[in-house]
Amino acid sequence: QVQLVESGGGLVQPGESLRLSCVSSGSIFGIYAGGWYRQVPGKQRELVATITVGGSTNYADSVKGRFTISGDNAKNTVYLQMNTLKPEDTAVYYCSAAWTGSSYPIYWGQGTQVTVSS
Repeated sequence: QVQLVESGGGLVQPGESLRLSCVSSGSIFGIYAGGWYRQVPGKQRELVATITVGGSTNYADSVKGRFTISGDNAKNTVYLQMNTLKPEDTAVYYCSAAWTGSSYPIYWGQGTQVTVSS
């Protein structure tokens, strides 16, 4: 049974930073592309960033230049460094694993809440 476990969420003020971590139960990110999505109540889950096994990254326009996705295959972990956070970044953030190029993740984490508020 594959498990993805997120951590690192919390409450921060606008302009501050957070780093989310996603640990997998096996060498998932050596096979699948890692990703981060986010969702607010009443809205669809949206893609934030992805990273392929080879290290190629992709970002939503709304986070380009502020967020960085990275991976450490030795630790079976994908990270999301979030800088210059804005109130509109408030959401539940979900880690995912998908075949490279697929828009449909195979595995999901349970989510971690990020709240940006003064």
